[in-house]
Amino acid sequence: MAMSDSDRPNVGDAPSPEVHVGDGQNMAESASAAQSGSDLPTPGQHATGSLTALTLGAIGVVYGDIGTSPLYAMRESLHATASGGRAEADVIGVISLLIWTIVLIVTFKYVVLILRADNRGEGGTLSLVALVQQALDKRPVWLLGLGMVGISLFFGDSMITPAMSVLSAVEGMSLVTPAFDPYVVPITVAIIVGLFVVQRWGTGFVSVFFGPIMVAWFLTMGVMGLLHLGDNWAILRALNPVYAAGFVVSNGFASLIVLGSVFLSVTGAEALYADLGHFGKKPIRLAWVSLVWPALTLSYLGQGALVLSHPEAAEDPFFLQAPSWALLPLVILATAATVIASQAVISGAFSMMKQAVRMGLLPRLEILHTSESQEGQIYLPRVNAILAVGVIILVLVFGSSSNLASAYGIAVTGDMVITTILASFVFLRAWRWPAPLVAVIVVPIFVIEVIFLGANVLKIPDGGWVPILMAAATVLLMWTWVRGTRHVQAQARRGASTIEALIEMLAKSSRLRDVPGTAVFLTSDPDIAPAALMHNIKHNYVLHERNIIVCVSMATKPFVPDSERVRITKLSDRFSRVDMCFGYMEETNVPRALTLARKQGEKFDIMSTSFFLNRRTFRTSKTQGLPAWQEALFIALSKSAANATDFYRLPTNRVIELGQQIII
Repeated sequence: MAMSDSDRPNVGDAPSPEVHVGDGQNMAESASAAQSGSDLPTPGQHATGSLTALTLGAIGVVYGDIGTSPLYAMRESLHATASGGRAEADVIGVISLLIWTIVLIVTFKYVVLILRADNRGEGGTLSLVALVQQALDKRPVWLLGLGMVGISLFFGDSMITPAMSVLSAVEGMSLVTPAFDPYVVPITVAIIVGLFVVQRWGTGFVSVFFGPIMVAWFLTMGVMGLLHLGDNWAILRALNPVYAAGFVVSNGFASLIVLGSVFLSVTGAEALYADLGHFGKKPIRLAWVSLVWPALTLSYLGQGALVLSHPEAAEDPFFLQAPSWALLPLVILATAATVIASQAVISGAFSMMKQAVRMGLLPRLEILHTSESQEGQIYLPRVNAILAVGVIILVLVFGSSSNLASAYGIAVTGDMVITTILASFVFLRAWRWPAPLVAVIVVPIFVIEVIFLGANVLKIPDGGWVPILMAAATVLLMWTWVRGTRHVQAQARRGASTIEALIEMLAKSSRLRDVPGTAVFLTSDPDIAPAALMHNIKHNYVLHERNIIVCVSMATKPFVPDSERVRITKLSDRFSRVDMCFGYMEETNVPRALTLARKQGEKFDIMSTSFFLNRRTFRTSKTQGLPAWQEALFIALSKSAANATDFYRLPTNRVIELGQQIII
């Protein structure tokens, strides 16, 4: 169990928490209650409210990304066909592929199946990792690797989605007036800059409008599609999956190019699972079945009918559905919808990075809460800056949504394949489903997703390398952090004294001066004496009246109830150890957890308590540990980590930091 200041490497003062399966399982089987008296809501509080309100919220947040895919998915798919989308068989085949990709990937895999695999009400890649970890009772290297790749791909998608979505919407103005062409990129950049600037104030003040705007967006899409069905009723044949299969068979290997674009129709499907904790299964499913799915289907059918009757409309079938008088309002509505879609994926990136920090995959990051009532609304300044720079560079380099479409898809398909692999382990090991049943359900989905992944691999020379490069860089950072952390922990244990040996030695010492009050020492290894305690004794020759060794661990579930938050072990008359456990979605608020320890009989005055942190600095070594380049990278990461005082919510006027230098 473990975590904190003296023995883990984060910045130099105190590290991020470790995840231990045993701790997570033993600390609680149920996480339905939240910290009492804490600033955190319970899992249930993420999804409280009327079904109507939650469904409206799900429409605005969960389906923002996938809801804007009709802007470009069909256009790019038609352009990828041999006829440029002007042959009837190609149009019907592409529409059939779009419709049935949505049915199989979104409806069957996510809405019906994956939403069942929640971890105490929470979803996302790391929730699946935690479920598999619990089922295996360990965290093997391959599981850690899959989690890293999944997070990295999602982060890359978080850069590409805003660039792709906003560009595709603003480009609609070129249909209003061609004179607008030179201003597409500057206006797109301006919108994106504004979007990232407002993140620091949170999205609560505008999120109330997300749902209604997206409802208007989906209704508009559906109505436009419905009105154009009469252009050519032959498009209804696309509802038959035989036409999708026939297109693939007749085009052979060449159909992979089209499939790479068809997959754009389901980008954002991961949000259904990632946002599970905020809205719950029923609202997400109801929103999909009652509005989103029908609107998407009608939109693709209507675009297809329009192209069948007017082949030249393949240039931009979505916007050309609108009459000339409605084009400008439609562009404005589309821009608003893409901003909402971008906001949803940015918020998802914040949440994912927070979970990664809590699970020890990244150094501590500054996490600011932008809402007093909604714990899920957070702002990570460094992540926000990285995303903003990345999105702007993508817009400037690619210049149009058509060019950027080549970079879109690989991150999403890769993430979906990882989700399927992890889910299969959950079905087999956690739910104990029979292997034949799992094979019947999972193998077809896996094969389809691998085909889509292969189709997107063909885009690598034209821009598909971008998300791969982003993911590789993120994986490298996480791997370096995990490896460096373990190495530093091993270095810290060398020659370290056990806490029992230290207590026995102190009982015989006459050199120390007793001082009143309580000293709290954070440590990541409960078996050895905290470095801050050793330095305090060695340099100040003092020992407090009461000394509390605090060990913090991360559970493999999102929330831990107060009844199982702390565990106290009496070491001697003057020493106690308090083991704290937090869910990976919670804040590591050490002072609040200490108040729970007082209720369990640990007597001390919180107002006369001093918190001792160990600020570490690292020196490289040619003979030990990591390669030189990785040592340098690890040291850079440790220096960039957020302040431990803020991370653990410690009172700044009662924190004492003692330095330690470690050779790695």
